[in-house]
Amino acid sequence: MQPPTPPAPEAPAPPPRDATEEHRFPCEQCGADLRFEPAKGRLVCDHCGHTEEVEGAPVPAIRELDFRAALDAQLPAAEMEETRVSRCPNCGAEVEFDPDIHAKECPFCATPVVTDTGTHRHIKPRGVLPFALDESAARRAMRDWLGRLWFAPNGLQQYARRGRRMQGIYVPYWTFDAQTASRYSGMRGTAYYVTVTVMRDGKPAQKRVRKIRWTPVSGRVARFFDDVLVLASRSLPKTFTDALEPWDLAALEPYRPEFLAGFRAEGYQVALPEGYEEARAKMDQVIRRDVAFDIGGDAQRIHSIDTAVSDVTFKHVLLPVWLAAYKYRGKTYRFVVNGRTGRVQGERPWSAVKLAFAIVTGLLIAGALGYWLAQNPELWADGVSFEPSFY
Repeated sequence: MQPPTPPAPEAPAPPPRDATEEHRFPCEQCGADLRFEPAKGRLVCDHCGHTEEVEGAPVPAIRELDFRAALDAQLPAAEMEETRVSRCPNCGAEVEFDPDIHAKECPFCATPVVTDTGTHRHIKPRGVLPFALDESAARRAMRDWLGRLWFAPNGLQQYARRGRRMQGIYVPYWTFDAQTASRYSGMRGTAYYVTVTVMRDGKPAQKRVRKIRWTPVSGRVARFFDDVLVLASRSLPKTFTDALEPWDLAALEPYRPEFLAGFRAEGYQVALPEGYEEARAKMDQVIRRDVAFDIGGDAQRIHSIDTAVSDVTFKHVLLPVWLAAYKYRGKTYRFVVNGRTGRVQGERPWSAVKLAFAIVTGLLIAGALGYWLAQNPELWADGVSFEPSFY
């Protein structure tokens, strides 16, 4: 009797997928890397000019993921990925780098960064909002914005005009969907008026006074929230990114690496549970407005709101931002441009020279006006107004 045949050894598990490698697309004519060109909506080779359509195997439609399954670490393995990232020691940004790049400046704060070889396991992006503005359009928008700042240093404006190219960054966000049902109690205020007697110039006069009659109320409201957007990055001040809104989320495309060709993507730093807490705070604000509307009347008091949340889903999406970080006289200035609309936001620079000049000029004008009025007291004495004549 032949001994049983030993089982064949299991094939080694494939190495973790490096997403940065998927973001490189060689030109079929010259072999150089293609990049996504927003103005054309195609992949373009800067070396030979060859273009290719963004096409290939069909990609699944954008699908929401179950929030509870993610919290319990029960998402399918296909929804997770490992990417090689570098963490900036200054601002904490986690930015993907190409495999052959080992040193670079952080695009968020211009700090020199030496990349490591570690990987970051995270939830895959499900959707991406492709860039619609190219770098030159974003730079023009930034220059126009700087030009409207009266007290910005001239040196910074000139430095920005001749500075390095802006960086195209896909910034991570979470979106949350949820069904909510809320019970509330409060008071409805109904306005009425009474006539009272008051003294005016020593004489009695009638006056109408507004009063509120309060009635206890309770009720229910319900709302389905769709795509509540939460920033998943800590690399930029939230005031910057909030000012870039609104985002046309209806134009989200199913994630495919071609859209990232020639750009960089930041890994999310705000964990999913923390992102949900911020989304709930946004939902609660809307629910509170719904309750006030449902109470009605002329005024409202809300005593309590008890909200049940169900069917919570989420997705990880990437939104396009053009970013410039300039070091000027030892200080870093950061500017961000919405890669779809061209809306600009940034750290407002101030010129000490311009401010001092404006203050001195204002004091001189005030002093001259005061001296002139002192020499012409008849123009303002006894409440007489002065109106200049023009010839």
